[in-house]
Amino acid sequence: MNLEEYFARTGYKGSTEKQDLETLTDIFQHHIRAVPFENLSIHCGEEITLELEHVYNKIVRRKRGGWCMENNQLLCWVLKGLGYDTSFLGAYVFNPHQNAYATLMTHLVVKVVIDGKAYIVDGGFGVSYQTWQPMELVSGKDQPQAPGVFRFTEKNGVWYLEKMRRKQYIPNQSFSNSDLLEKKECRKVYMFSLEPRTVEDFRFQCTHLQTSPDSLFTKKSICTLQTTDGFRALIGWTLTETTYNYKENMDLVEFVTLEDEEVEKTLKEKFNITLERKLVPINVKGSYTI
Repeated sequence: MNLEEYFARTGYKGSTEKQDLETLTDIFQHHIRAVPFENLSIHCGEEITLELEHVYNKIVRRKRGGWCMENNQLLCWVLKGLGYDTSFLGAYVFNPHQNAYATLMTHLVVKVVIDGKAYIVDGGFGVSYQTWQPMELVSGKDQPQAPGVFRFTEKNGVWYLEKMRRKQYIPNQSFSNSDLLEKKECRKVYMFSLEPRTVEDFRFQCTHLQTSPDSLFTKKSICTLQTTDGFRALIGWTLTETTYNYKENMDLVEFVTLEDEEVEKTLKEKFNITLERKLVPINVKGSYTI
């Protein structure tokens, strides 16, 4: 495991000398545009493990992606190796269908402190809720980014993340009521406390999410990647390409349904992923919104 190999994977060629916000942001953006948020291992007979060397080999050498416990663990290792002050936090993801936060702490994020200011770095959420910049850990402040306006609020030691999105233009109107589309303009994303966590705190969740029939990740095969002007997502057989702010306060959301034989080709062309085992796509109707 070495940083040079990781930077070759993400295409980052900038400085690594300064532990400042500008460098952090640049490294972070290279990561989210090179490394997909994906759970394809579950749907091609592979186990997802939290061993750092396994995560490194999967993402850096096999050029795969991963979910939050993989992406953010790798990002944290990189930042720590560069001298950043980092720690793990655990979050509870909001389920819009139940209008409630999950009772299981399934989302791992990274806290980075620079010159006394704390930031949340999260390279493992995907779709339209993937931040493009580290978020300053401050309550009640709008933090506009390309994907929309993010905001933290804090109550009694619990932090909440929400996002306000733009209007959406969907040329293919047959998808206008798709369960993959976010209907609300302001959406809760997750909640967390500042209690430091370790990877050990996520072992049960890692197994549960890839085996439970109630898990979103067993119900849907997901691969999403941020681009320079939006993101693309393959959920089951549905490919979505979103362009942020393509018109004033309007995002363009384009849908297409793939045939079975197009799925692997699309993974290669759109996400730079080549799977070693046969993928069985799945998309049970439910709670994955873009």
